[in-house]
Amino acid sequence: MNYQQFLLDKMELAKDSGFDISIDDINPALKPHQREAVRWAIRGGRRALFESFGLGKTVQELEWCRIIIAKEGGKALIVLPLGVKQEFTRDAVQLLGMDPPQYVRTMAEVAAAEADILITNYERVRDGDIDPMYFTATSLDEASVLRSYGSKTYQTFLDKFKGVRYKLLATATPAPNRYKELIHYAGYLEIMDTGQALTRFFQRDSTKANNLTLYPHKENEFWLWLSSWAMFITSPSDLGFDDTGYVLPPLKINYHEIPVNHSAGLTEKDGQVKLLRDAAVSLADAAREKRDSINARVAKMAEIVNKDPDDSFILWHDLEDERHAIKKALPAAVDIYGSQDYDIREQRVIDFSDGKIRLFATKKELSGQGCNFQRHCHRAIFIGIDYEFNDFIQAIHRIYRFLQTEQVVIDIIYTESEQQILKVLLEKWRQHDEMVAKMTAIIKKHGLSSTSLADKMARSIGVERVEVKGKHFTVTNNDCILETERMTADTIDMIVTSIPFSNHYEYTPSYNDFGHNKDNEKFFEQMDFLTPNLLRILKPGRIAAIHVKDRILFGNATGTGMPTVDPFSDLTVAHFLRHGFQYMGRITVVTDVVRENNQTYRLGWSEQCKDGSKMGVGCPEYILLFRKLPSDTSKAYADTPVAKSKDEYTRAQWQIDAHGYWRSSGDRLISKDELAALPVDNLQAVYRKYSRESVYDYHQHVALAKKLDKDGKLPASFMVVAPGSWTDGVWDDINRMKTLNTKQSQKRREMHVCPLQLDIVERLINRYSNPGEVVFDPFGGIMTVPMTAVKLGRYGQACELNSDYFRDGLGYMQVAEAMRDAPTLFDFIDEGMGHAMRLDGVKGEAG
Repeated sequence: MNYQQFLLDKMELAKDSGFDISIDDINPALKPHQREAVRWAIRGGRRALFESFGLGKTVQELEWCRIIIAKEGGKALIVLPLGVKQEFTRDAVQLLGMDPPQYVRTMAEVAAAEADILITNYERVRDGDIDPMYFTATSLDEASVLRSYGSKTYQTFLDKFKGVRYKLLATATPAPNRYKELIHYAGYLEIMDTGQALTRFFQRDSTKANNLTLYPHKENEFWLWLSSWAMFITSPSDLGFDDTGYVLPPLKINYHEIPVNHSAGLTEKDGQVKLLRDAAVSLADAAREKRDSINARVAKMAEIVNKDPDDSFILWHDLEDERHAIKKALPAAVDIYGSQDYDIREQRVIDFSDGKIRLFATKKELSGQGCNFQRHCHRAIFIGIDYEFNDFIQAIHRIYRFLQTEQVVIDIIYTESEQQILKVLLEKWRQHDEMVAKMTAIIKKHGLSSTSLADKMARSIGVERVEVKGKHFTVTNNDCILETERMTADTIDMIVTSIPFSNHYEYTPSYNDFGHNKDNEKFFEQMDFLTPNLLRILKPGRIAAIHVKDRILFGNATGTGMPTVDPFSDLTVAHFLRHGFQYMGRITVVTDVVRENNQTYRLGWSEQCKDGSKMGVGCPEYILLFRKLPSDTSKAYADTPVAKSKDEYTRAQWQIDAHGYWRSSGDRLISKDELAALPVDNLQAVYRKYSRESVYDYHQHVALAKKLDKDGKLPASFMVVAPGSWTDGVWDDINRMKTLNTKQSQKRREMHVCPLQLDIVERLINRYSNPGEVVFDPFGGIMTVPMTAVKLGRYGQACELNSDYFRDGLGYMQVAEAMRDAPTLFDFIDEGMGHAMRLDGVKGEAG
């Protein structure tokens, strides 16, 4: 495979795994848009129908199953909420003229079943013995139950359905409030691994775990990818068909706010008297409000019902106490509840659906999904509200759906203290409408053809090469693979780079981006195109210093339930060895375990106390040292040695360099935040110095930390009593703040996702290159390496794919070149001020 083909293969459109059929093969009872959807889903093999309420997902699921079984044989299984199986039976018999699907509870009943299409409920699959692998085709009705990645239902279904050839999902409310939850459906359908999709499309907040937002430059691609396996339509016209019969009148919503009794609950546990009762923000507060306001809310409900005695009503409630209060206020109301005999419950649902019952009291968890009540009812009352938008919107659309002939009126009763809950519900509703609008716009623009989608997504491949040269540098805006291919062999004296950490981040909207790979295997497959060229252009005997870090794999992405570590540094060593580099060892750069835990939540104190067995350790960074074999291996000196004069390079300097422990230069201004934290930072430096000079005592170390904690001097944001380094393979004083991102932030420019610390680069260049030599970085970023090389009297060379990073980095390069021989800030200030600016004489500890 050549490199261009490798890039083309990165396009993650869902592959068709089904078969083609003619429209004439589909039951003519289906409407045009329904037939088109069935044909699309059968061709895809594993697809999702995210269609608005009333567009006929039930008949589409049944017909999808019938056609697949007719061609492939075997049996089909439809999994659904228990309260909606009567809808499938009715549609199969009355609309499609099919035999009714047979309900099964166990695999024994499956084996004995005569019907080709079987139905069961989610609990029978999740907690019972029904094996999805027995079936040729499976469909999940009301599949929004899979929304929560870590839920028992999702994890169980992910494993049990893995490998089923034909899969269908059907729901009208996919991930209404958080777009990234849509990828959970992709994981179930085996379109893309959930962890891979999270990395591919979402950027991680380095200060807070699990705070993921959609990359701005990946948003269009995300929606295009989504539309390759999920059909979002709100009306037949989205597919080019007539909307007659599918145009609904505006939804009317009445809000009824019940005042709270501010004289109740005004004394807190500590005896503090409050003037006003708190708003119901937490779940506990919401539950309290529900209990205390039942009578007032039910009274308002009765008032609404009695005002319109000819209308039928659904009375949505959540608590058993509410159900009892409803029956007391409206004795004519017919209710259903969880412990009720299922046959009685099912018959009451059917009777209300057929217009035989006027007042129907039910819970969203019992009747909120799959039931079609629009034929004889257009009024619904929510006796209370909560934060569950999916349940809320599903309940509304039991009557506000196509084939409804009357204007739907929804009455929402809530308390004064529940205003925030209502606000959250309405905001989620807005987000849901926005998401659906984006998806339907894509379908209208591109149709259901994967070919047009592929053409659209392919445009993000490649970059127009730009080269800029200065007296002491050359930088290019290009794919580093294409750039190194054109470079002359044996011309680079040293390589210093921080390679992308597999698929951990994406830096550009281009498929050329190394971060745009689905896993380690594909990442190193792309590296296979680069590393041979790095070896080729490096002079014999010289060093390639590769900055890496092992990656944290979160339990909600791996399914293990616990964070684990991907040994990315070891994989990198194996990769470079495979391409002919010689491994010279690694330098360890320790990181702050407290800061790391604030970013990942994987080393928490509370979790350690609950179960220490699930705790790992902090992840340091590594500088992996590789060497290209010299031409003469008898003594193994480089063809151009990094030679030093002993007069200039003293024994003292050698000992410090060989030790691998170098102090930060600290040659920059400190920030306001660093000045504010000066006392603790000094403490951090003092303790590190003490730790290096004293025999280590673990119990003394713990005792000191306890004392600092008691005195309020043990920060939760970073580790103030980190042990100092005792080994020449560990650097413990790298200045985490000393990166070009500091200047990027000051200039309000784009921050680099993984900045490389200047201290690391300075030490490596000083140690492994001669003045005047060429130092190259194939992943230039904002040009930290070539800029440092220029400042240190070398020739800087780099390549960068991201055009924004390239432009910003070019500015730094030009400044560095202009000031190559100019004095620094500290040369212009007196010694006393210099010490103050260096944090009271401690270079680089916080600056």
